[in-house]
Amino acid sequence: MAQGPVSPDPGRDEEPARGAGEPGGTPDEGWRELPPSGEDWLTEEEWLEWLASVEPEDLPEEDEDPENDPGPDDPARPGTARSRARGAKGTSPGQGTSPGQGARAGQGARAGQGARVVKGSRRGPGQPGSARRIPGESPGPVGAFGTGQLLDTAPGGPVVFGQAEHAAGDDGRFAGATDDELTGIICGLDRAEAAACALKHAAVAELIRRNPDDGCALEGPAQMPATYEEFTEAELAAALAETRQAAAGMLDLAHDLETKLPGTRAAFRTGVLRLSKVEIIARAVASLTPDEARAAEALVLDRAGRLTPGGLRSAIARAVIEVAPGKAQKRRETEQRNARVQRWMEDSGNAALMGRELPPADVLAADQRITWWARQLKKAGLDGDMDQLRALAYMDIMLGRDSRPAAPARPDAGQHPINPEPADGGAASGPDCTSGPGSADGTDGGPDSTDCRPDGTDSGPEGDGPHGPADGGSGPTPPAGPGQPPTAGVLPAGFAGRLHLTIPLATLLNLAGRPGEIAGLGPIDPALARDLAASAAANPISTYCVTVTDEQGHAIGHGCARPEPKNHTRTGHDPPTGHDPPGGHGAGLRPGFTFTASGGDGPPGGYGAWRLSTGVPGRPDLLIALDPIALETCDHRFEARGHDPGVKLRHLSEIRHATCTGPTCRRPAQQCDFEHNVPYEAGGRTCLCNAGPKCRHEHRLKQDRRWKVEQVTPGTFRWTAPSGRQYTTEPTRYPI
Repeated sequence: MAQGPVSPDPGRDEEPARGAGEPGGTPDEGWRELPPSGEDWLTEEEWLEWLASVEPEDLPEEDEDPENDPGPDDPARPGTARSRARGAKGTSPGQGTSPGQGARAGQGARAGQGARVVKGSRRGPGQPGSARRIPGESPGPVGAFGTGQLLDTAPGGPVVFGQAEHAAGDDGRFAGATDDELTGIICGLDRAEAAACALKHAAVAELIRRNPDDGCALEGPAQMPATYEEFTEAELAAALAETRQAAAGMLDLAHDLETKLPGTRAAFRTGVLRLSKVEIIARAVASLTPDEARAAEALVLDRAGRLTPGGLRSAIARAVIEVAPGKAQKRRETEQRNARVQRWMEDSGNAALMGRELPPADVLAADQRITWWARQLKKAGLDGDMDQLRALAYMDIMLGRDSRPAAPARPDAGQHPINPEPADGGAASGPDCTSGPGSADGTDGGPDSTDCRPDGTDSGPEGDGPHGPADGGSGPTPPAGPGQPPTAGVLPAGFAGRLHLTIPLATLLNLAGRPGEIAGLGPIDPALARDLAASAAANPISTYCVTVTDEQGHAIGHGCARPEPKNHTRTGHDPPTGHDPPGGHGAGLRPGFTFTASGGDGPPGGYGAWRLSTGVPGRPDLLIALDPIALETCDHRFEARGHDPGVKLRHLSEIRHATCTGPTCRRPAQQCDFEHNVPYEAGGRTCLCNAGPKCRHEHRLKQDRRWKVEQVTPGTFRWTAPSGRQYTTEPTRYPI
């Protein structure tokens, strides 16, 4: 999560060279004067000397030094000499982390390593005008953890840990720390913990170097063997009292960090990434070569530290597909052969059951079926929240039982319980899809993308559309009573539900191999995205939308497809007579999407009018007018007159932010409230510039008087916590 911006005031005084305690000024009691320097930065040795000179005065007890730093010239400093008992397997000269990457492996007690603030941000020691402290901003070790202060931005390491330990005091109560400073201490300790864990993995990497497998030489820039000796994991497991599997995982991660993920290793060592996030990246690039892995990590490292684990998992998966789409497809197909069902005992004494490596489309269909049956159980009067009812529904479906206490009323003959209109011949009909994945919601970094919903409906603020929640809920006919469990023909074969598939137009048109994405699951490889889109095209009730994105993947334009009027319909897709369709043998076996300009001007300020064809014989073309989406400015063209938004306004809001606008929430926007940032009753507009999706929890959080939420631009929300720290959420980044 991104922390709040540093104050725009750089901390300079009107006359920085004439302040108390600065060169040319009059020293006051309590201020220390630095020697004049023509450079903006201290050297590393000068920086350490500065720390040593001011720390005794900063601490309330003059005889206590939480760092206990021996100084840069102490010959007994850890890491200055390394045992060479196994010299043949040791590190070659020049190996190790560069001096600028925080406290290096083997130099853990070196105070201040990497603790300087980045040039261009708030001034630190040695920069012009910074020799005196600014009253009220950083009065001591605790104040240095305040927002944007030195220890709040310093890399994790012994300096941050030592100052936090001193701030805790003997009772561990952090006396004198404000909420903001206490939050800074928590974040600093999180970075210090990550840095220590990174150092542990660096030591594990050295263990690998000293125990290469037979015939494996130290190679590459990291001087690592391809594999390690067979029983190395046994030694590590015994030392840590861990399982061999856990020890093997630690060895593999240490090896990958050295050989494939240098950027991730550096972020790990400075505390930007904690272990759980490092493992997410390492697992995602497991099938890539070192060069491919480095290219993938480069696509996410700029924001990996502020992404939630779920957000990072999606981002790195998308990056892997972009770098090596063929390998992503091969890995999916290979791992499907490892499909399995696992069971185990929970700590509580209950049990768990889980399917692994299953086809994504089948998983979504099954999940929708579970949700639908859970709603039937709720309608029948069973107690419990949706999690409990979904678990019960899951077991009902698996065991072929019906847990409803009483049978619901039988629907009238010839009527569908969801669509009551009689079907032709009196047979039940409805939104059920018996072919195709259900929908295709495409997005592109170029001009467009597609969105199809087989049920053609929108959910309300709670995500309770006629087919249940937005993430699922199919429309099968409910069984007549307990005698007909949810496995007895309740759900037709095929995809019967609601699916949002996001696919770049270039991928849809077979012009590129960019990743798609399934809402609720995550990124998918181009081959699977095309297969699902083709399956959706075969379903006549699939609907499509097209989204225009900027270079960062933010939605800037959007349009929903509508069939071309009958008096202008150009079907023209029926194959001519003959043996083979145009283009040669097999060219017409699956739909072929095309996307062309329709010749119209489109909405004012928008992105034109377009024609989408699925290539399915006999289907009319679809017309799409691309409206602009407000990101930086708003012309209020979609503003509603009253409190409630119109269908289009709500839809555009959910396209701009596909998930809740809370700082760490990833609940789909279709399951969120359309929330006015400035209340409608207080004069707030019902418009894109004053609204966004918020789940009920974040909605209540915003209404708490201690929190403040500002919509600084139509697409950007800034949350201010009670501590004063600020967190910013941006619009959704779609595949580009």
